[in-house]
Formats: sequence, C-alpha cells, structure tokens
Amino acid sequence: MSRTIIISNRLPIKIESEEGGFVYKKSAGGLATGLGSVYKEGDNLWIGWPGISSGSKEDYQKITADLSKENLVPVFLTEEEIQDFYEGFSNATLWPIFHYFARYAVFEETFWESYKGVNQKFCDVIIQHLRPDDTVWVHDYQLLLLPGMLRAHFKDISIGFFQHIPFPSYEIFRSIPWRRELLMGMLGSDLIGFHTYDDMRHFLSSVNRLAGIGYEHGQISIENRRVTVDAFPMGIDYEKYATTATLADTLAREVRYRKSMGEEKIILSIDRLDYSKGIPQRLRALELFFEENPEYLRKVSLFMIVVPSRDNVERYRLLKVEIDELVGRINGKFGRVNWSPIHYFYRSFPLEALSAFYRMADVALVTPLRDGMNLVCKEYIASKIDQQGVLILSEMAGSAKELSDAILINPFDIKQIVDALKQALEMPKEEQKKHMAIMQSSLKRYNIHHWVSLFLDRLAESKAQQRHSITQKLNQKAHQEVIKSYQDAQKRLIFLDYDGTLAPFTKDPDQAKPTPELISLLTQLSNDPKNQVVVISGRGRDSLGLWLKDLPLDLICEHGIWRKEKNEDWHKAENISDEWKQTIKPVLELYVSRTPGSFVEEKNYSLVWHYRKVETGLGELRTRELSSHLKYLTNNMQLQVLEGNMVVEIKPAIVNKGVAAKMWLEKYPADFVIALGDDRTDEDTFKALPEDAFTIKVGFEATEARFFVPSTVEVHALLADFTEVS
Repeated sequence: MSRTIIISNRLPIKIESEEGGFVYKKSAGGLATGLGSVYKEGDNLWIGWPGISSGSKEDYQKITADLSKENLVPVFLTEEEIQDFYEGFSNATLWPIFHYFARYAVFEETFWESYKGVNQKFCDVIIQHLRPDDTVWVHDYQLLLLPGMLRAHFKDISIGFFQHIPFPSYEIFRSIPWRRELLMGMLGSDLIGFHTYDDMRHFLSSVNRLAGIGYEHGQISIENRRVTVDAFPMGIDYEKYATTATLADTLAREVRYRKSMGEEKIILSIDRLDYSKGIPQRLRALELFFEENPEYLRKVSLFMIVVPSRDNVERYRLLKVEIDELVGRINGKFGRVNWSPIHYFYRSFPLEALSAFYRMADVALVTPLRDGMNLVCKEYIASKIDQQGVLILSEMAGSAKELSDAILINPFDIKQIVDALKQALEMPKEEQKKHMAIMQSSLKRYNIHHWVSLFLDRLAESKAQQRHSITQKLNQKAHQEVIKSYQDAQKRLIFLDYDGTLAPFTKDPDQAKPTPELISLLTQLSNDPKNQVVVISGRGRDSLGLWLKDLPLDLICEHGIWRKEKNEDWHKAENISDEWKQTIKPVLELYVSRTPGSFVEEKNYSLVWHYRKVETGLGELRTRELSSHLKYLTNNMQLQVLEGNMVVEIKPAIVNKGVAAKMWLEKYPADFVIALGDDRTDEDTFKALPEDAFTIKVGFEATEARFFVPSTVEVHALLADFTEVS
C-alpha cells in the first residue's frame, strides 16, 4: 500500500533532555498542524532533524525508537553540520538571496559542501524507509537538492516539493554560484509549489535562463518527464484560532491586559527577529505618525512582540540593537508617566496570550519587506470574532494576494504607512466588519487542510498524467524490435526530419549542411528497392533541394508546401498564396528591431522568425509575445503559427507535415512505417501515422511518439543498422 512521506528540515516536535531521559513536546506551528493528520495515518512517516545535535549512540537509538511510535524518523546532524548547513548555507546564503537582501549573502564553499552533505544524509535516511509506490513531499529551502538526489535512486517515484519562502527574480537568484545545481535539484520533483504566482514565475524564468530549459503553461519537460509548477497559497487552521479566541483562558487574559493598558487603542505587531520583517521601518513610521498626528498621543499604543531568533549572529544582534534604540527613542520622545507609545516584548507567548492580543488589537500592522506568505495576519483575522479590527498589510507578503480587503501598503514607503495608520484608526465599525467578513470567509474556505489536500491531489494528478504520457526510450530491446520489423518488411516508408534529426541542431543554420557520412548513409538507404525514403522538413526547398539533389529520395519542404519525388520536379500544394506576407512581415521585422540577434527568413510561402543567436531568456520572452501577437492577427487569415526549435514560423494552415505524410501513406502502402523528428512540428507527422508505425522523438521533450532517443547520434546508429540488414 502506498504511503505519504513528509520531509522537512525539522520534525514537528521539540526534544528536551531531562534527568533520566528525554521529553518530547509537539510543535504548534501551522505546518505541523496541517500535516498532522497526514503523517499519523497508517504507515505514513515524517522525516527530519529532531532538534538535538549531541548525544551518545544509545541516546540516538532511544530517540529513534521513541519517535517511531509517532511515525517520526530522525535525521541526526552534528554541531558542525548545523553551523555550516543550517546557519551557514541555508540562512546566511539562501535566506538573504530569496528575501532580496543579496548584500547580506555569504558565499562560502564550505557552507555549500555541508549543504550538499546534509541533503545527501537526508536522502540516505529516506532511502532506508522508502518503497517504490510511496509519495514523497519535501518542504522548503533547506532541502532544495533532495528531490534530485531521490530521483537518481527512484526514477518513477512521486515527489512533490513546496517552498515556504519567496523565490527571487532571475537577476537576484543568478548571483548564487551554485544556482544551476539548486534548480536541477528542485527539478527532481514532479510537482513544485510556491505561495504565489510571482514566485512561480520567477522560478520558471530562472530555469529557462540559467538551466536553459524551456517551459509551457507551467510545465517543464526534462528527461522525458513533465514537471508541473504551480501556486498554492498556504492557509491556517482557521477553526483552531477562532475557537481559541473564545476560550475562558483567552478571555481572562484579555481582561487582565485591558485593565493594565486602559482605554487606549491597540496597534499590534508580531514578528520573529529578522531583517526581512521591516521592523525598523515600522517604528519610524509610528514615530512620524505621532509627529503628524499629536491628537493620538495617549490614545494609541503599539503593542510590539519580537520573537528571539539567531541573535547570536552579528547581523541579527545589530538589528536587535537598532530596534531597542528606536523603541527607546520613541518612548522617550512621546511617552508620559502613565502612557507609553510602545509596549515592547522581546519574547514568545503561548497561543492563548497571542489570541488575547489578537482580540484586543484595533489594528494589526504587518509590514514585512518580503515574506513568502505571513500567517500572523491570517491568525489575526480568524481571531476577530466580533469582526471589528483593521489589517494593514505589506504588498510584499504573499498573503496580500488573497487579503485584498486589507489596507495594502508599500513597506518601504514610510509616509504611506503613516496614512494607513490614520485610515485604520478612523475607519467606521461597519466598514471594518464588511472587510473583515470578506477576509474571514476566504480564510475559512482556503484553510491549512484545504492546502494540504489541494497539493497532494495535484501531485497525484500530475504523476498520473506524467505516467500516461511517458515515452519509452529506444533501449536495446526496442531497438531490436524495430530492426526485426524492418528486416521482415517488403515495403518500407521512412520519414526523416532534417534539422535536429539527421543533422545536429546548430545556432547557425548554414552550418547544417550534410556531412559526407550522412550523404553516404542516406544513399544506401534510398538505393534499397524496398525503401521509400522521405526527408520531411520545415526547411526551404532551395537549401534542402540543393544539398540532397543527387540522392534518390523524396523531399517534403516548408512543412508540405513543396513536394518532390525522386527524379521528378517540384510540386506546390494547391490553393497556396503568399499575399498574406505583406501584412505579417512588418510585424516580424518589428520584433527583429526589438531583439538583437534575431532575423527573418523568407521562404516561398512561409516566413520564419529565428532567435537562435538571441540572448537566452530574451528569445523565449519575445517568442511568447510574438506568438500571441501573430495568433491574434491571423485569427481569420487561414494561417498557422508554429513554435519550433528557436523559431516561430507562419505558413498557410491547409498544409503541415501530417497532411503531407498522409499523402505518401496513401501513395506508397507499406508494411513498415517509421518517422523520426525532434521538433514540435514533427508531432503532426507522428499523429498522422498508423498505430503500428514506429515513431521516434529525438530529444527529451514530451511527445506523441512511441519512443525517444537522446540525439542525432542514435538516429545515425539506427539508420546504419538498417543498411546492414537490408
């Protein structure tokens, strides 16, 4: 029976040593809550670091045995690994880069080596427990290499990956020296999830421009697999926070806190100590607010909680000093004996206390400079049972995409935060309730349990589609099957694409002339009386007709517009016109002027925009723009827009390689039919052939073909074997 294996840097427990043994405390985090119902079911597992870095072999054995009762599997890390892998590469390299603080990033080879080593250690532990039909769900930036490592051992296993922090733009991500290795590690997954569409888009752009791998409709074709990339905004356990807000303990705390603070309005701020949270900017905005709105002195206070985090690290220590100094300055500047502008707590609080703070707060001020999601704002909304309160939210937080009824601000714009505070404090209660009701309705529906189910269902769906469409590699057994069928046949019809199939794809199309070896190979094939060899290409007849003019084979050029049987003249497809060129060519020339390195090739009855020599990424971007533009223009023009290998081609819609191939099938009935091609346009040929035909894709992209081979080398080897058995 298949299982779900959850992998994260930390297990959902905390281990504390006590005299005579260990105490295990469950984590109260959102992820632990959401995945709790998953890993506890049946034989499912959660694998991760247990939070302890030293101990005897006997200690580790006891911890392992204790955790196994809870479906938990520990990966033990050394102090050095925690320092270099976690504090080092994960938090001193990836964290600042992914949060757009590239100036803080540290690029140390020792950190990278440790990161690789720990990811491999996780992989080794997982392999000990994994079964071929299991589903693996890997979480977050500490384990970016893990999906690729697992894929190397289990080619067909179902792997999902979710990133809980932002994914930066290509320009930021490219600064990491090991960027390609990280991307390829992630691409070991079948489904890659992010909180927002922007993060998804940045990832796809980096894959395209840094790894040279294209994508279409959020899907990446790699090694005969389709990797799906999508956005899955993470929710909270809404009922948990709504229920906690009604508990007696919570209500009692609220009464005590209210009594100590008086009747003043409360602005609530809760963050972990981190430079990405925008805490100093928030404090400067509060200072400016009181300067510009002195009428709110003694009437409004900021209740600010900063949860300690990494304050032994110099940058975090300096941040803590900056926050302390700002709080001291503002309290000293505006405070009175019986009133403080800021109530500052550098500590964590239990859930019931947080719930009381949420209930009390008239305004929640959540202004990260960059955040993957930010769940504090969602917890605040879920806790507002009376639906009174206002959320001020940074547009840089992933949650801003869902919570459009909040007051959205640019966290770098201090004046905008000041204006938002005034707007929030003066918002009528009915308007507060209206906005709060809309946001609560959304959060109830898209809660943490919905997020878990949605991701796992999409992973299962993606894997099923992948397995359904998978193409078998032309291995030794399949190769022999093709040779045997070829040998037994009396009449053979052989369709061969040219660029990328017979000749290697090159950025300079003029360098694709056939070699003497290829000419010899095609000559031998064509001279066999049982063979009808057809070179079927998108190339123009001028070049292909010249290169292969002395060979006894058939030519189909420009996707079927021009046809030539051996020893006969060229024939043009009927009802073909080129009058449309005067409308389309200026559009292509416009894109040439915008795209250095591109050029237009004019064939007799088609136009081709080439971007082989264009900067990686820019060509793909322009292709999407141009294709969209052309499809709009040609909607009623009976033209077809084809995206090929580094080209966009426009031609009459009444012809394609498939139509031409059917003509040859009718004219030359055969008991052996084979087609080889590397381009999207060759898919028309594959679809046109009978089910028992041998269709072979050259390359790893998704295809309708029955088999695939990696390159032209294997094509030549197969054709050479044909000549030996004829």
